[in-house]
Amino acid sequence: MADLYLNEIKLTNFKNYTLQHIEFSPQVNCIVGLNGMGKTNLLDAVYYLCMCKSHFGVSDTVVKQHETSFFRLEGVFVKEKKSFQTVAKVIPKEKKEFECGGVIYEKLADHIGTFPVVMITPFDIELVLEGSEVRRKFMDNTLSQLDPAYLKALMLYNRILRQRNAALKKFGESGSVDHKLLDIFDQQLVAPARLIHEKRKNFCQQFIPLFSQYYKIISNDQEKVDFAYRSALNEKEIEVLLTENRSKDLILQRTSAGLHRDDLNFRIAGYPLKKYASQGQSKSFILSLKLAQYELLKKEKACQPLLLLDDIFDKLDSERVRQLVALLFEKKIGQIFFTDTHENRLADILTRFEVDFRRFIINFGEVLKNE
Repeated sequence: MADLYLNEIKLTNFKNYTLQHIEFSPQVNCIVGLNGMGKTNLLDAVYYLCMCKSHFGVSDTVVKQHETSFFRLEGVFVKEKKSFQTVAKVIPKEKKEFECGGVIYEKLADHIGTFPVVMITPFDIELVLEGSEVRRKFMDNTLSQLDPAYLKALMLYNRILRQRNAALKKFGESGSVDHKLLDIFDQQLVAPARLIHEKRKNFCQQFIPLFSQYYKIISNDQEKVDFAYRSALNEKEIEVLLTENRSKDLILQRTSAGLHRDDLNFRIAGYPLKKYASQGQSKSFILSLKLAQYELLKKEKACQPLLLLDDIFDKLDSERVRQLVALLFEKKIGQIFFTDTHENRLADILTRFEVDFRRFIINFGEVLKNE
């Protein structure tokens, strides 16, 4: 199992960080401070260096500091005892360049998966409460880090889908339909759709046992949970779906059937999670999903991903925090980043486990204390 950790990071004009250089522990890093000081922003910078985008789905225009024209991130990753300097240079809407080890990527997608990462935040409750798009993104995030062919197919599918939808809208506005053009789009969608569907099915087969194992541990085996992959392609080929729904698509002016409608049906004790789970059960379900994501990435990538834990101890008493930290160390997680509003809580708990950790106190985008 290869070691992977972020040794240091330098932020320039990134969110509320004007200029900051931080050296991390290869094991555990505690980032503490009041709400709104920049703890989450620092984790997002680490995520950005791994995934070429913000974890929160916002545009680079929002990511850069106000009244500046660019932002820059520099990080030194250590993988298999070799150092890799990674640099992101971004001028929103004009230029976005990534380089690793002195080599500039021709395509940003080529960087995805080089430094696998899992981030857990309070916003992950959207996996339970929001629509299917959030759950598809969860699958896509995992598979894109695991499989370059999946990411390539996903980008191709989405590009053709946008073109097809633009054509459908144009036909609706003009009252004239070019069926030959739609035939071309439909044929182009077949190959990437089949690949994506097959890999999503295989992902769920591998993932569900890992997820169930974590939920059993976290919930003390109090109830049974599971989920199922729902896709129209489970029943029909993509070309059949597109043909059958063309008349409907022309009326709606968008593509109504396909992989972009896939979903994961979350269940607890056989019932829909969204309707029947308590707040605590939902939180346990999400945490189990994310830790299973970590476990799968670790297994398939043969290295320990970075684990970014943003304010996950909110509303938990110290004993539950200790149990969760113990679980992470028991599972031999690699480099971990915690954020917490309690200045000493994590430090007190980590001292008992005799692990190497560093604590950073953040105040308005600056590290006040580094210990």
